Amino acid sequence: MAAPAYLHLSLIRNLRKEVKKYDTERVFVLLCLRGSLYVYSDFLFRNWQKQNSGCQEGGVVKNKKFRINQFVRVPEVRLVDSVGAMVGIVKIADALARANAEKLDLVEISPQANPPVCKIISFSRFKYEIHKKEKEAKKKQKISHTKEVRIRPRIGEHDLEVKIKHAREFIDSGNRVQLTAVFAGREMRHKDLGIKIVDKIKDALVDIAEPEGRVYSMGTRVFLTLVPKRK
Repeated sequence: MAAPAYLHLSLIRNLRKEVKKYDTERVFVLLCLRGSLYVYSDFLFRNWQKQNSGCQEGGVVKNKKFRINQFVRVPEVRLVDSVGAMVGIVKIADALARANAEKLDLVEISPQANPPVCKIISFSRFKYEIHKKEKEAKKKQKISHTKEVRIRPRIGEHDLEVKIKHAREFIDSGNRVQLTAVFAGREMRHKDLGIKIVDKIKDALVDIAEPEGRVYSMGTRVFLTLVPKRK
């Protein structure tokens, strides 16, 4: 005899309440419906697993995992307190007790150390400090670009001075400068003129730049790259 529909719904509601009590085990429920055996789907467990994924090992900052609190599974740690003072090597239970007493987290900041180094700090504040440090590091980091300065073998003196001025501005900004002498038609027979002009620009910038490699030619062009001098 088949069980009434309302009984099935009542069972499912009760099972949902029971499943919430089990966070670490997969719960399989067998229901006998209409004389056949059906397996109650474990979608409740899967939903729980999706909601808690990423929390099983602690916290994540910039794709880097940090073990926190009960996930620091070592017998002893080298503890740094909430004001940054080194406490020393303590039992993990004592470290957790200190963090709980201050209502903060125990964050493993150096897992490769022996024993691992942990700090008592709010994990949200810990994430903020990491983001702040990375942001400041990016500001200080200089991004170097390669700027091209093109010249013709029969360039005039005034135009050449303008080209040198532009190259100097690029070098002062921390960029690399690629000098490119361009030849056309019969000018190909006089590549030495282009090389002399390239050398002239190099000599004019000798106080702030140095050549990266030698002058080389490719097709109808001659190249030389200048980089800022190391201070």
